[in-house]
Amino acid sequence: MPTDNGLQRPPPLVDPADELNFQEIRRYSRHLIIPDVAMAGQKRMKNAKVLCIGAGGLGSPVAMYLAAAGVGTIGMVDFDVVDETNLQRQVIHGTSDVGRKKLDSAADRIREINPFVNVIKHETMVSSENAFALFEPYDLIVDGSDNFPTRYLVNDACVLLGKPYVWGSIFRFDGQLSVFWAEHGPCYRCLFPEPPPPGMVPSCAEGGVLGMLCGTIGSLQTTEAVKIITGIGDPLIGRMMIYDALEMKFKELRVRKDPECPVCGKNPTVTELIDYEAFCGVTDEIAQFASQLSVTPRELAGMRERGEDVVLIDVREPHEWEIARIPEASLIPMGEVPGRISEIPQTGNVLVYCKVGARSAEVLKFLHQVGLTNTKHLAGGIEAYAAQIDPSIPRY
Repeated sequence: MPTDNGLQRPPPLVDPADELNFQEIRRYSRHLIIPDVAMAGQKRMKNAKVLCIGAGGLGSPVAMYLAAAGVGTIGMVDFDVVDETNLQRQVIHGTSDVGRKKLDSAADRIREINPFVNVIKHETMVSSENAFALFEPYDLIVDGSDNFPTRYLVNDACVLLGKPYVWGSIFRFDGQLSVFWAEHGPCYRCLFPEPPPPGMVPSCAEGGVLGMLCGTIGSLQTTEAVKIITGIGDPLIGRMMIYDALEMKFKELRVRKDPECPVCGKNPTVTELIDYEAFCGVTDEIAQFASQLSVTPRELAGMRERGEDVVLIDVREPHEWEIARIPEASLIPMGEVPGRISEIPQTGNVLVYCKVGARSAEVLKFLHQVGLTNTKHLAGGIEAYAAQIDPSIPRY
């Protein structure tokens, strides 16, 4: 049956399990009395295997609602530990979990929500070398990653394996959501053929995100996953949903399959997984340049202890400056640097820094292009300096 956008609605992704036991019938009763779901749909969820990329902002609500819904096997891929800055949005973790592996914390929470769920932990980073092996045992992939190399990698692996995946993205007050399944519609590359230039789109760590936005988009991702598993409703294949939390508005865009797409088009040129860091420009000229002109936090501390004159320029935004700063630094936001060149000394030790080093690397490249070759940047930014040298500086 065709959907509103002219695409053929896919059949249920998963065959039903043999049966539900007495306790499962009681637990899922509010699903079972929905005619569209009923016993057959719940059995499909029990038989489903879903892989969540990440146990963070989006992965938290996705994993918890998949577990509560009765998805039988939930795999989670993550390699990070719980940090205090995660707790504002990553609701699968609690205060007592700080310092624990996210996978361990998430698995405990999932089992508490639903002991009938089989949790599989994959403590690794998704890469071109392991993606096929990770994805192959699962029916559906839910992408909660926060970087472009992983998104393109997940897309290409799913296209080559013929698997559907649910994509979500969040930043500040905005969220995006779609379902990509090359067999039935476009893929991620049909929507975004090329990644944005490095540094063009700040990460949530640098730009921030409204905590509850993760719950909104993550819940929608889970809804799409359940619809695909059970074959009900009209999934977001060929459509992208855009959510503006400040205006409380949803907008939908049509996404058409690109016949020239290098992955899912008529004559695909991508037949194996590539180097996605290089494809997205992460290992670009700026990063290589900055790595040769960087000062570590410990080196900076040593210079200051020896009484060396070091001019510190903070290139973050004013609202970040209010949160934390390195003593004796001056604030010149990145966007204002070209117009305030005269404020930067042309001799002596000048060190620029930002939160984690990405913005200061770009500023450093610009300063050298205009002749200020006496400048370097702080590797790891104020985040690394606070962690390694001065714990009195708040981390955010």
